Amino acid sequence: MPPLATPGETRSMHFSYIGSGPYCYANAFAMMLGDQAPSTAVIELATSSPFGMQLIGGALPFFDPYGWTPEAGFDGALAALGWASTVVRGKDAADALARLKEALREGPAWVGPVEMGHLRYQPGKTGPFGADHYLVVLEVDDGRVLLHDPEGHPYASLPLDDFMAAWRAETISYGEPYTMRTAFTRRAEVPELDVIRASIPAAIRWLSMEGEHDMPPGSLGNGEAAEGLAVLIEAGCDDKLRGHLIHFAVRVGARRLADAATCLARAGYAEAARIAAGQARLVGSMQYSLVAADDATAAAALRALAPTYDRLRSALDRPPTPQAS
Repeated sequence: MPPLATPGETRSMHFSYIGSGPYCYANAFAMMLGDQAPSTAVIELATSSPFGMQLIGGALPFFDPYGWTPEAGFDGALAALGWASTVVRGKDAADALARLKEALREGPAWVGPVEMGHLRYQPGKTGPFGADHYLVVLEVDDGRVLLHDPEGHPYASLPLDDFMAAWRAETISYGEPYTMRTAFTRRAEVPELDVIRASIPAAIRWLSMEGEHDMPPGSLGNGEAAEGLAVLIEAGCDDKLRGHLIHFAVRVGARRLADAATCLARAGYAEAARIAAGQARLVGSMQYSLVAADDATAAAALRALAPTYDRLRSALDRPPTPQAS
């Protein structure tokens, strides 16, 4: 990938990231698509997750678009990728389990959202704490569920009761209980560059915060969200907020933006790629600051981040360079 800086601008260089991180639904999708799957970076970009920031209810931050949830991006992402799937929702636990067993006769099933706290094979998980997650279920037999958990647990085995409690998703703020996707079908062969370019209009829409959003009072988006989170951190970052940021929000936010920068550069959106790379650096820099309780530095990074969302939207509005390949 070409560098995202001119000579002498080494501080702005972008280097693509490959490694672990909380990419559960992109990894789960990639498993379901098999050897025809695009990179997880392209899958994640197609969901529009990197394009914005939200502070839900003025208190809960995510480095993803205002009003966005994973489910809001799935259908558009699959369409851009050239795939389709069937969404199945159980009426109750018994109906959901029967539908899952029926689906597994044809192959693995993509399941979620689930409550991560019920996945007791994960160390330290002893009960619900409002964390959403996605899984690929392989088998149900003898009161246990065999699954691939993209959090780093291939062929994990879980008692059926724990799995059903997780799948009920009572503590998840979006989606419906007992949801799964099956019958993944490839409708067209779409090159990755075409997927990236086809995803740009949705990215612009999310960055613009257009349309109706079912958000609680006090919610903020983009620059206002960054400024609002800076104020919260300066006022006293409690353990719950700090834990959410350092264990999830910062990690996945920086990864999404780094992947977005890589994808945008590939597709010829050089200026947008530079902005996304700068956002990734700012969000990623917060990890040490927050772990070390250097909250003033974390707040300063957020204030530097605030004006970049409008710049990114403007850059995406411009056509890509014709030299892109």
